[in-house]
Amino acid sequence: MSSTEKNKIIARRWFELISEQLSEEICEMTASTWKMHGGPLGLPPGPDGVRELFRLIGPIDQKWTIEDVIAEGDKVVVRATNTCVQESFLGIPGRGQRQTFAATFIHRIADSKIIETWRNADDLGRVLQLGAQIEPRTSEQYPM
Repeated sequence: MSSTEKNKIIARRWFELISEQLSEEICEMTASTWKMHGGPLGLPPGPDGVRELFRLIGPIDQKWTIEDVIAEGDKVVVRATNTCVQESFLGIPGRGQRQTFAATFIHRIADSKIIETWRNADDLGRVLQLGAQIEPRTSEQYPM
């Protein structure tokens, strides 16, 4: 099996473990220098960052469905859909409402460890599903 195929398996497993909320198993596949881009600010590197990410997410019932996995070199791109119920997201109460959103992750993998993760998710879509409203600023709030 090629290293590219092995990396794709690792990336798929990462999503399975997230859906199952098995943070310590994710820590085992995370490099000590791991960092995430596009996630919460200020995450520490490595497994402590994974633990902090799970702490910040809080209680959640979620299922990731992988739509596409594309790999080249040491990077694996995963396009996935998440369906979840979360107590709150970005400070907006979840009120038991199921949310569905798309996300794309790029993992850089070496020696069977995830070294770096880039996240791009439809967070705006999530907050709108929870009832947030977008209101334009008035001219008094945003002078021209």
